[in-house]
Amino acid sequence: MKRILIIEDNEDVRENTADLLQLAGYDTATSADGHSGISLALEYKPHLILCDIMMPGMDGYQVLEHLQSHAQLAGTPFVFLTAKSEKSDIRKGMNLGADDYLTKPFEESELLGAVESRLYKHAFLQKKFHPGMEGMQQFMKQASSYLNLDHIERTYFARKYNPKEYLFMEGDGVHHLFYIRKGTIKAHKSTEAGKELVTGIFREGQFIGQLSMLNPGGTYLETATVVDPAEVYPIPKSDFIHLLDSDREVAHKFMELISGDLIDLQRQLLQMAYWPVKQRVARALIKLREGLPTDAKTDTGIEISREDLAGIVGTATETTIRALTELKTEGLIRMGKARSIIISDPENLKKLARAGC
Repeated sequence: MKRILIIEDNEDVRENTADLLQLAGYDTATSADGHSGISLALEYKPHLILCDIMMPGMDGYQVLEHLQSHAQLAGTPFVFLTAKSEKSDIRKGMNLGADDYLTKPFEESELLGAVESRLYKHAFLQKKFHPGMEGMQQFMKQASSYLNLDHIERTYFARKYNPKEYLFMEGDGVHHLFYIRKGTIKAHKSTEAGKELVTGIFREGQFIGQLSMLNPGGTYLETATVVDPAEVYPIPKSDFIHLLDSDREVAHKFMELISGDLIDLQRQLLQMAYWPVKQRVARALIKLREGLPTDAKTDTGIEISREDLAGIVGTATETTIRALTELKTEGLIRMGKARSIIISDPENLKKLARAGC
């Protein structure tokens, strides 16, 4: 049974509201002022809080700010009860983090509708979605149902791409976000000198194109080229934008779902720019190896051109080759078929990579 705390100094409003909620199947607790309401909230741990704005001693704004400082209550849905309908009061409450408001006197249907809606949203935002296409499609279905956005596509279909085909090119208009079901995709940018800088190697289970979707210029920030035969789900930008425009919190959850290790990847790339070349090559090889199937780590190894590896490391191809030669001489790597790179001693290679931190 969902628990609802009512903080309201008017006894009639407080008790009538509690009666209506109890008849609807909710468990309730009541408080007549802000100070006791905070103490009760910490003990009662409600699933939702209804709180009057204008109360003696401590008003509703102060109650909200105080509760947000407690980790166990910070995410609890909070609905203001107010006899005032001035936009300034409503705006102030929303800016402080309130989820909704009800203007007194309110009808039973308004009360129950607001409570049900906020509890449903909270449950949706707390739900964990698998960071893959299955989780994406499940998220889209539930988000479109919650937001009543029937025009958002609820099912996505994979497209097949051959090596050297482009998913998108730097400077082109952004139309899709992509999820990789199978294969390897190389993301790269052109430098002012006309050279190629590899910004990432993406494989099965990863999204690509997230940052470009947020580019104010409306264009892709890099080029995505297929390395191995790939199956990729294109997700329309319109779906992405509808979510961003419809609800801030739902949009934030969507961004968490598609971001994956993107932030960590960017941090590592920035950090690597200041490392010695050999450490940067070691770090790049460790990261590339992590995306391989178990058997490939010891048998086929990392299949990547020296040019692409140099692009990831951010140095000349010749310099990268010299670093690989040193690593081979030290027994940390060996060459497999078709010039693939097999890590012979992953533990010591990791130590070398960390030495650059």
